[in-house]
Amino acid sequence: MKLSWKHARTPAAAAVVALAVALPVTSAGATAAEPSAPAPTAKTAKKDAAEKAAAKKNAAKKDAAAKVAGGGWNDYDCKPSKEHPRPVVLVHGTGGNAVDNWLGLAPYLKNRGYCVFSLDYGKYNGIPLIYGLGPIEKSAEQLAAFVEKVRGATGTGKVDIVGHSQGGMMPRYYLKFLDGADKVNALVGIAPSNHGTTLNGLTKLVDLIPPVGDAIEDLGPSLMQQKEGSDFIKRLNEGGDTVPGVKYTVIATKYDEVVTPYKTQFLEGPDVKNVVVQDLCPADISEHLMIALTDRVAWHETANALDPENATETTCLS
Repeated sequence: MKLSWKHARTPAAAAVVALAVALPVTSAGATAAEPSAPAPTAKTAKKDAAEKAAAKKNAAKKDAAAKVAGGGWNDYDCKPSKEHPRPVVLVHGTGGNAVDNWLGLAPYLKNRGYCVFSLDYGKYNGIPLIYGLGPIEKSAEQLAAFVEKVRGATGTGKVDIVGHSQGGMMPRYYLKFLDGADKVNALVGIAPSNHGTTLNGLTKLVDLIPPVGDAIEDLGPSLMQQKEGSDFIKRLNEGGDTVPGVKYTVIATKYDEVVTPYKTQFLEGPDVKNVVVQDLCPADISEHLMIALTDRVAWHETANALDPENATETTCLS
């Protein structure tokens, strides 16, 4: 999806910006292109060692995922109970993955009797370990396929979805445009990018310096799609935030530094509940990442949203 802000590239400026923005991705395991016939020097030996280390790290991630499955999450033999009749599908955020994003919340829900599943989506340009970078429309198709897999394995008609950041917003595309509403009972978005983000004003650089947007899109289309006012965000919210038949909960923190202003995360429509964790626990200092990774206030509200008939009060001691 080519966005309307795209301009002709300024090669030197784009290269500088791409390098600056790409540094975090490279440190996570992506490697530079190899020369065609490297000489057997100390430099190439060092590079070979680095590549072997990256491969070892990737293998360790796969082992970790296998251990997670063995611990009961992503267990395709799990059958939902009478108390919790729907499986829960966890959808990670931009740059996350099916394991790291849910090391806290997945066991929390599993220990409460839920069948819990998580997926990787949005792989882009072969970058390892980091997901959620591909076009959001394609990621929604991957979510649709995963929901079908979970429904088939568990024998259930509907699932509940819990997502963080892009993972709280992207399922709305699935619900609205890919016939997902008939297969989903509830969507819980933790710090979701529902109406895009200004990144505390940093996205204005795209308008002021067009090569910045070009460089960021090269890293992953979903990044610019989540910019406030993007073509994708306009289409997603055109005609209303919600679709009939699905219950929506948004759990936000006023200290969010990624999806800003934080109130843009909120939805409007029937069957919507918008929650700010500081309204439940004024001492809560979670920001964009921690609200999903470690915040038991957010986790308790998530459990309440999944089982509203048995909801209990959420406090700082939850």
